[in-house]
Amino acid sequence: MGGILHSVSSVPLFHAMGLWFVALESAFGWNRAQMSLAFSLTRIEGGIMGPIEGYLVDRIGPRRIIFIGLLIIAVGFFVLSRVTSLWMFYLSFLIMALGNGLGGWLPMNTLLNNWFRRNRATAMGWASSISRMIALILIPTMAWAVDPAEDNLGWRGTAIILGLITLCLAAPLTKLIRNRPEDIGLTTDGDPLDADSEAHVNNNSIGQSPKSISGNPNVRDFTLSEAMRTPAFWLISIGHGFTSMVIIAVMAHLAPLLSLDKGYSVPVSGIVITTYTATSMIFQIVGGYVGDRVPKRVALFFFSSVQAGAIFILLASSNLSQVFIFAVVFGVGFGGRNPLTTSIRGDYFGRTSFGKIMGMSQLPMNVLLLISPILAGGFREIFGTYTLAFGILAALNFLGGVLFLFAKRPN
Repeated sequence: MGGILHSVSSVPLFHAMGLWFVALESAFGWNRAQMSLAFSLTRIEGGIMGPIEGYLVDRIGPRRIIFIGLLIIAVGFFVLSRVTSLWMFYLSFLIMALGNGLGGWLPMNTLLNNWFRRNRATAMGWASSISRMIALILIPTMAWAVDPAEDNLGWRGTAIILGLITLCLAAPLTKLIRNRPEDIGLTTDGDPLDADSEAHVNNNSIGQSPKSISGNPNVRDFTLSEAMRTPAFWLISIGHGFTSMVIIAVMAHLAPLLSLDKGYSVPVSGIVITTYTATSMIFQIVGGYVGDRVPKRVALFFFSSVQAGAIFILLASSNLSQVFIFAVVFGVGFGGRNPLTTSIRGDYFGRTSFGKIMGMSQLPMNVLLLISPILAGGFREIFGTYTLAFGILAALNFLGGVLFLFAKRPN
């Protein structure tokens, strides 16, 4: 369920962002710095709304919040289909980003963190892998549909169809969600609810501040203020931001780089995106499995370093074969680190205030992420190439891996 929700809320917006950029640049002639600003605005909104979204998820529960978020995403796609000016494009992305914040990554991972403890990273890896599996079909389909060189569905028609699909799926998907295993007489990882745990849970429902609902009443979860006083909170938040900056730049600028700068067709660009998506799908599972068996901070350093190395392969590439080597290596790093960046917070800080902690950690993350697409797009306009921007982002990516390595479990 988590994988399906993530694919509906995130893949058409973020993973296919470069495809929208290609179509809109062809339709309106906007440059990439202008279009990159749309994503930066979503990060500003995410930074402001993240703590609020985290509070609402912990207070109301993921189920209701996800339903509201999916409805908002549908509205955003309908607005995108009517875009005639740059400000309308920005507005559509802001609406969809708000919907994604409420119906996507944050509540989905809060839900998984509520349900799993021993196998937390593995569960998050499988959920992300399922979303990538759906992306394998969705991204090439979208590339065919929005290709400005062909008279297919067009970007307006594609946006309307995506809005209708999201609208139709909102109610059926959220009806299947249960906020916590305790709601159906279980504890984390499907373990039965014993008498002590049941009494503990009955006194600590969603919206209150229990000492722990982590499946072990003797273990105390961190509150938001306690988490923020630990070095681990800031090292993980900033490390997550640094290692995500290059991912956002790739999502926004890889398709324009390949199709408009290197001369490959939009469908070929879609296949490259699909290649790193397929590889990441496999390594989401690998990363989750590894993260439940070795220290997550060590695994994060390894996969983050692989991801940084892939960018240098892209910068040195001179033919399509080398581009596909980049896609595979990038998928290994991107996929392996993805479930670990979230599950490590669950391991360190527990379940009770996970939504609030994740929401607050989005503040420093989003400050970094709003810089990324503007840096790439602006340097492209100034220097005529992405080389310097992507080199800087790769270096910051490696630094983020080092920060993860120093993020030791707090007492």
